[in-house]
Amino acid sequence: IPLGENIHVRTNSNVNNGTYIVFIILMLIGAVVATFIVRARDIIRDDGTHVILMKNPTWSSEFYGLFESLLFEPSVILLFPMFWSSNWFYTYQQNAINGAHFDTRTKALNGVLYYLAQIFGAIGLGYALDYTNFRRSVRGKIAWGFLFTMTMVIWGGGYAFQKQYTRADTTADDWFSSGYAGPMFLYAFYGMYDSFWQCTVYWYIGALSNSGRRTANYVGFYKGLQSAGAAVMWSMDAQWTDFMTEFISNWVLLSLSLICAAPVVFRKITDHSPWELDLQNTDETVEDVISADEPAVRIVEVV
Repeated sequence: IPLGENIHVRTNSNVNNGTYIVFIILMLIGAVVATFIVRARDIIRDDGTHVILMKNPTWSSEFYGLFESLLFEPSVILLFPMFWSSNWFYTYQQNAINGAHFDTRTKALNGVLYYLAQIFGAIGLGYALDYTNFRRSVRGKIAWGFLFTMTMVIWGGGYAFQKQYTRADTTADDWFSSGYAGPMFLYAFYGMYDSFWQCTVYWYIGALSNSGRRTANYVGFYKGLQSAGAAVMWSMDAQWTDFMTEFISNWVLLSLSLICAAPVVFRKITDHSPWELDLQNTDETVEDVISADEPAVRIVEVV
């Protein structure tokens, strides 16, 4: 939408009001569509089992459930740095690179490429993480190594690019400008990296438990810390923090958060999740989860 509306704008200026109006309309449509999502209680897995939930949740039980989730698996706290940094890089990428270095139509094109790369990255890594020819614990370790490698490679390329300009000497390059190809691919790879990070975090959360209630609590921590981290970074940028400082904060935070998460990935993600543990701190029983048409042996474990 921004690309179509600003295809002839060759200055680094703000988009028009129509762009924001269209996005507001799309968000409202999305909110309405979300009301048609199937209820978790109506979901039946391929093996005939049901999603583990609280049958009779209350406000107090759900707030206490957050605390119970940490008691059940305290090591999940080691994933919190990954949660915090999962949107930290948006400010740098969108303001310090795309917003500062290109004209309006090229910013719009970069945005299209960023999110296209994100789509393909999510599809590719999603299938790889669910590739059952490797055990779940092995997939978790491989994903960690892959993500750490991508952090070094992609952000290493970003460091070489960031050394070329500062906040004080930005330009408004166009897609016809000499040397545009390099930054274009870098920005697209940043988008792909974003999908790698989000997919891996969600997969780790799902691999820690088959309990819908517990994983929902983990995701609650994830989204809360994600938003808090993003808010801090937006505040830093509003204080006119040097672009290189913003870049370094991203690269260091992403790298260290992966190191913090390593004990969880290498020790806590197993090949199977026992149902007895998944049912703890819920008011459901094995009979509530097992389908009457399926033998009990089918649900002893979920890979």
